[in-house]
Amino acid sequence: MNEKIPHIPVLLDEVLECFEAMPEEGVFIDCTLGYGGHSEAILKKFPKIRLVGIDQDPEAIAFATKRLEPFKERFEARRGRFSDLLPELLELPVAGILADFGVSSLQLDKKERGFSFQSETLDMRMNPEAGFSAYDVVNGYPPEELERIFREYAEERAWRKAAKAVVEARAKKPIESGIELSEILGRVLPKRGKTNPATALFQAIRIEVNDELGEIRRLLDALEAHPPAGAVVGLITFHSLEDRLVKQRFKKWSTACICPPEAFRCTCGGDHALGRMLGRKPFTAKAEEVKRNPRSRSAKLRCFRFEER
Repeated sequence: MNEKIPHIPVLLDEVLECFEAMPEEGVFIDCTLGYGGHSEAILKKFPKIRLVGIDQDPEAIAFATKRLEPFKERFEARRGRFSDLLPELLELPVAGILADFGVSSLQLDKKERGFSFQSETLDMRMNPEAGFSAYDVVNGYPPEELERIFREYAEERAWRKAAKAVVEARAKKPIESGIELSEILGRVLPKRGKTNPATALFQAIRIEVNDELGEIRRLLDALEAHPPAGAVVGLITFHSLEDRLVKQRFKKWSTACICPPEAFRCTCGGDHALGRMLGRKPFTAKAEEVKRNPRSRSAKLRCFRFEER
């Protein structure tokens, strides 16, 4: 393949290690296909696995399909939100499920996609055909809603100042680019070394635009409703709120006794665990990966194996 690979798959070695515990045969679901890096590695390492890749982005689907052409007998791409497609796929003999909740480097670096501080647009849609964009959030949300997403998703102490700055700026003229928004926020946020002070707020707007936390909850709900026997699930997060959702749900699924804490003895049978977590702590990027790919520094991979039924 002559095209330059536009995205470095994060925690690749750790992902392969995570899925060593899955069945040798069955269907692997890559919920966030992206540019096919993780999927390519899985197809190479596990020759009896069939893989279904899901993505909202038509550019990613086209690129990954071309990249994975050598595995066309074992690979299928489906376009859409994984929360919509996963329930039907869970009816198949699932061996593994992977989701990388990060935004791809190509999406971040392509200025026309409107994700970055240098973007001349304000977009941030993972699905470019969706009707709702960052422009709508920044220019249309009432002040209290801007405050909410800056406080809850960015966990920014200066959330009130940031929201006020946006509201005052847009009253003069619409905010139309990542460049403008970065400058507006930069004037009221404290400097944080080499990191752009608006980083967390841009991420918060992106989370809102794409309903990213809602997508994670729906994925976890689908797995809880229809746990795939023997399958391994690996979920990569980049944000503390994302990681908290995954960590809490994996802990719940690992709990055998569901009696209330004040119960004198167990009366529930103590057999309610859906499986077990693989490793007490999440996988994180090694120093050499962070040096090669700075965006990997906040990545966490948590793995869970469902019991055989």
